[in-house]
Amino acid sequence: MNNILFRNSKYVRQFCTVILICFLLDNLAWGQPELPTTSMHRAAQTLTRTIVHDIFSPPVASRIYLYAHVAAYETIILQDNNYSSLHGQVIGFPLISPEYDSAQVNLPLASIFAFAKTAGALVYSENIFRDSLKSVLKEFQGIDSALYSHSKSLGEKVADHILTWAKDDHYAQTRKNRRYSYNKTPGKWLPTPPGYMDAIEPNWNKIRPVTLDSASQFKPQPPPTYNLDSTSLFMQEVLEVYRETNSLSKEKIAIASFWDCNPFFLNTQGHLNFATKKLSPGGHWMSIAGQVAESQNLSWQATHALYLMTSIALFDGFISCWDEKYRSQLIRPETFINAHLDEKWRPKLQTPPFPEYTSGHSVISTAASIVLTELLGDSLAFTDYTEVEYGLPARTFASFRQAAEEAAISRLYGGIHYRSAIEQGQLQGEKVGNHILLRIKLTR
Repeated sequence: MNNILFRNSKYVRQFCTVILICFLLDNLAWGQPELPTTSMHRAAQTLTRTIVHDIFSPPVASRIYLYAHVAAYETIILQDNNYSSLHGQVIGFPLISPEYDSAQVNLPLASIFAFAKTAGALVYSENIFRDSLKSVLKEFQGIDSALYSHSKSLGEKVADHILTWAKDDHYAQTRKNRRYSYNKTPGKWLPTPPGYMDAIEPNWNKIRPVTLDSASQFKPQPPPTYNLDSTSLFMQEVLEVYRETNSLSKEKIAIASFWDCNPFFLNTQGHLNFATKKLSPGGHWMSIAGQVAESQNLSWQATHALYLMTSIALFDGFISCWDEKYRSQLIRPETFINAHLDEKWRPKLQTPPFPEYTSGHSVISTAASIVLTELLGDSLAFTDYTEVEYGLPARTFASFRQAAEEAAISRLYGGIHYRSAIEQGQLQGEKVGNHILLRIKLTR
């Protein structure tokens, strides 16, 4: 049969035509190479390193991640009927329908340009970010110059839509608010050693959420009442922190260090203070999303969807958490223990500069784990290499939920949160994550 086929030129031509059509359909347009998603992961890592360099607070970092990944996602799905835009699902989200010739653009490349322009407009060190991205863009040097140019133009058009949408989230207005006024009532939060930094983002509940009806939609129950009686719940939780941190095993120290994620860490040597730049909690979960997407060899669309849903969980999670932090304004363990139990005691981790209740890492880790579990399953084991770059060994988890639970309890081991802040933070994050899944449907 094969001999008959190849002796007949008519069949040969038909066979070659079929092969050519399949190739064209697979690549969308003649001359468009198959681009590996590793380039997107490298771009995402570049953004994280820039955020670390610029020392953005965890809430502000979540805002940068959100808009950058929204731009990338909205670009990659322009020709894909299997994925849905945020338009019509998120109140006020724009309709993005730029004019372009589909044969003249490469959507993966365009998505990276959308990501780059959006992120570059939101970080301080835009030049550093763009210089670092050059190594990523070198991977596309073999692409036809016209295709490259049209893809860049399309990506930047989408970015312009997202940046316009971002301007209405009240972030600019919160930059103009007065400095935080401390409540001197006993039991209320005050700045902590060693830097005694001012309160971080006390007006973050004014930021427009993506899916929440309001910042207080999932308001947790109040923290234990401040009470110096040794039998009170508050004092029991204080004593738990004190005893736990005075007898930490090597494993608990490793857990606390792995999930530290404090971008405000301050070194003190005599009268000299200098910062050690670290990843934010949100950056850690964006890293997890990227590592898992790459290990599972997800498509471009699925990769962008994973990054997007994770960033929404972080963004809305921080808004919900920060709303409660500056409502309850609860004193940190370090402040209370130094004043009432042991003036020489120091937590294992450095206390971050904002009120105690609820635990931010507990909220956002739980929310992120819920959306990741929905997208990839509840039994996906993975190894997290995020902290290797910062001198710590990788850790392996049986699921996203297990990782989130470890992140939450790390705050007790680190001596920076009471148990109620952790457990109520997990409940708060669970509500946020489940609400996001109800509101956002990316696949059709």
